[in-house]
Amino acid sequence: MAFRLAAGADAQPMIEVTLDGAPCQARATWTVADLLLAAGVTPYRRSAVSGAARAPFCMMGSCFDCLVTIDGVPDSQGCLRRLAPGMRIERQAGPA
Repeated sequence: MAFRLAAGADAQPMIEVTLDGAPCQARATWTVADLLLAAGVTPYRRSAVSGAARAPFCMMGSCFDCLVTIDGVPDSQGCLRRLAPGMRIERQAGPA
């Protein structure tokens, strides 16, 4: 597995969010991309052009491979959005 939790991650408080309609527990300090990577969600999204599987790559907002719908807003960059209690996250196929 390429993604591992950092030392001390277990000490961070937990919050509840919804991922593709299902309740999910996550660390309050995580971004949306962190949550999907830690949960082992694959594919993260699919390219609108080829249908190829995509996943977060740069984790700094440059590549746009982490697009998700957050609280009803499509094309949100998951790597730049910190989780918030009650946040609704949905994977999407390419840009909306």
